[in-house]
Amino acid sequence: MNRSISSLRRLFSSLRLVAALCIGLSFAALAQGAMDGPRWLLLTGIPATALVLTILGDVAEPLRTNIAMSGLRSGGPRAFAPAVVNGVKTVDKKTGRPVLDGRSVESVFAFDLTVMPDELPAYRVQVIHPLDLQGLLHRSRAVVEYDPEQPWRVAIPNNPPREWLDRANSVSPPAEVKERVGGFPAGFRTLVMGVALAAVLLVPVRLLG
Repeated sequence: MNRSISSLRRLFSSLRLVAALCIGLSFAALAQGAMDGPRWLLLTGIPATALVLTILGDVAEPLRTNIAMSGLRSGGPRAFAPAVVNGVKTVDKKTGRPVLDGRSVESVFAFDLTVMPDELPAYRVQVIHPLDLQGLLHRSRAVVEYDPEQPWRVAIPNNPPREWLDRANSVSPPAEVKERVGGFPAGFRTLVMGVALAAVLLVPVRLLG
């Protein structure tokens, strides 16, 4: 299992480096073409940069959100934490509006939770799932699995470890709760790496040109 996770992390790291290289080349071509480079650089850099920004915009996550992402990152870090169940309601899976018929195939459960990790302040999220996991319609405590690096990614395991269930049932609601969870959007570090690479590429070009 650990070997598979390590392989996935190496793969994602390699893909991030390739993406950063593509971003750096497209930005460098656009900047050089816009300043005094050949026109073909500008004509190449504009669509390439537009494509890069479109892709990053599609995969980006909100910087601040109180809605948990669906599922955890493959191969990413994860940890268990107790949570307080503030409420559960059925909503339309397309619009997110409350619905009366919880048995409809178009409806899902929206779990309003206060997650209480050991290393982070307690924060509030909403997790969407088609099933009533852990019987939370009739319980006030839950066990969640979250990403310590991107805490807005929260999942509700169906069969959490017994020791975590016991811990969740014994915790008290926190005195202070963060209503929104902050973080960098997906692709932000890759974008920064690409911009830095573009700057590095432009310096010798400008000095030698």
